[in-house]
Amino acid sequence: MNFEKLLQGQPEGFFGIGYNDPSTVGIICTVILLILVFSGVRVVIAASIAGMIGLVELIGVGPALGNIGAIPYSKSVTFVLGLLPIFILIGFLAYQAGITRKLFEAARAWVGFVPGGLAVATVFSTAGFAAVSGASTATAAVFSRIAIPEMLKEGYDKKLAAGVVAAGGTLASLIPPSAILIIYAIIVEESVGALLLAGFLPGVFSAIIYALIIIMWAKKNPKLAPRSRKYTLNEKLKTLPGIIPIAVVISVIISAIYAGWATPTEAGSLGAFVVLVMAVYNRVKVSALKTALIETAKLVAMIFSIIWGVLIFVRFLGFSGLPETFANWIIALPFDPYITLLLILLGYVILGMFIDAIGLLLLTLPVVYPAVMLLNGGPDVTVADSAFGMNFNQVSVWFGIIVVKMAEVCLITPPIGLNCFVVAGVRKDIPVTEVFKGVTLFFIADILTILGLVLFPQVITWLPDLMMS
Repeated sequence: MNFEKLLQGQPEGFFGIGYNDPSTVGIICTVILLILVFSGVRVVIAASIAGMIGLVELIGVGPALGNIGAIPYSKSVTFVLGLLPIFILIGFLAYQAGITRKLFEAARAWVGFVPGGLAVATVFSTAGFAAVSGASTATAAVFSRIAIPEMLKEGYDKKLAAGVVAAGGTLASLIPPSAILIIYAIIVEESVGALLLAGFLPGVFSAIIYALIIIMWAKKNPKLAPRSRKYTLNEKLKTLPGIIPIAVVISVIISAIYAGWATPTEAGSLGAFVVLVMAVYNRVKVSALKTALIETAKLVAMIFSIIWGVLIFVRFLGFSGLPETFANWIIALPFDPYITLLLILLGYVILGMFIDAIGLLLLTLPVVYPAVMLLNGGPDVTVADSAFGMNFNQVSVWFGIIVVKMAEVCLITPPIGLNCFVVAGVRKDIPVTEVFKGVTLFFIADILTILGLVLFPQVITWLPDLMMS
C-alpha cells in the first residue's frame, strides 16, 4: 500500500471496502455505525469511527484528516449554535433562582383538585419550565427533585410519578426555546425563528393530551393518584406572582422574534439576562450561580461533542452520495406519500430505541430530509401540485416539528430512553424499569399526537405563517 499517495489525497482502498463505488462505501460504513451503536458504543465515538473510515476510503488519509480537523471549529463558530448554551443556561438559572418551584406550586394550586391533580400540575409546570429551558434532560432532572417527592407524599404510585416527570420533560423538545429545534434548523438550514414559533402550539397540545391521559388514568384507578385538597381563590391568587418571571422571559423571547427587532440568538440572550436579573433580585448565592454555569458547561460540552462526532459522519455521507441515492429510492416507492412518510417515522421509532435524540437527528436528517422534500415535489413545487398540500418552506417546518416530536418519543423509549435514566438517576429509590413502565401511556399519547400533526399540519404551520408573513 502506497502511504505517500494516501497522505497526498490519493485513496487506494485503505480499508479495502470498495472505494470505487462511493454508494457502496456509504452503505457499508452506515452498517458499521449501526453495529457499533447497537453494541453499546456511544454515538459520538461510533459516528466518528464510521465517518473516518469512510472519508479515508473515499478521499485518502490527508484530506480526510483535514476535513475531520476542521469540523469542530467550523461548526462551533456558527452564530445560531450560540443559542444552545444560552437556552440551557436560562433553565439552570431559573432553577437556582427558585422560579421552578414557584411554577410548580402555582400549577398545584390551580389544577391540583382534578383527578391526578398533582401529576397534571407537574405536566403544566414542566411545560412552563420548558419555555425557559431548551433541554429535556435538565427539565426531567429538575422536576425529579421537585415534583416526585410531593407526589409520593400524597400517596401517588411510584411508576406514575416517575413516568409523568420523564414524559413531561420531553415537552422541552418542542416548546420554544428548544435545543433540538435549533439543531434541526442548523442541519437543514431552516429559519430558527419559524421553527421556534411552529413548536409552540404542538407543545401546548402535547401537554394537554398528557393531562387528559392522567385524568382518565386517575379516574379509572384512584389509588394510583389520590386527589389533592382544593385551594381557596385567595390561595390561588397568591401563587400568581411566582409565575411572572416565566411569563416575562417567554414574552421577551417570542415578542423579540415576532417583532423582528432581535434575532433568535439575541432574543435568547435577552431572556438569559432577564433570568439573571431575577436571580440576583432573589438574592441567589454566588455558589448557586456557579453551579448553574458549571451544569450548563457540562451539558453543552456533551451536546457539542455529539454534534462534532456525528458531523464527521455527515461529511462522509456528502462524499458518498448516499443521501441522493436514498432520496431517489424513496420517491420511487409505489406508495402514497403519506404511507411513505409513516414508514420513515416508524424507522425513527425503531432507531430511537438505540440512539439518543440529538444523535438520531444528526445521523438521519442529512439522508431523510432531502427524501421528504423530494417526496413533496422539490423546492419549486406549487401548493396545488405538492404531495402534502404545502410549499417547500411549510413542509420543511412541518417535517421538523414532526421529527422533533419523534425525538421526544426517543427520550422515553427503552433501552436508551435518556429521560427515564435521568429520573432513575436522581431518584435512587425508583428503578429505571419502573420509570419505563410509567411512561407507557405517554408513549401511546405521543404516537397519537404525531398522527394528528401529520393529518392536520395547520396546527404546526399556522403560527409561523401568521407571524413570519
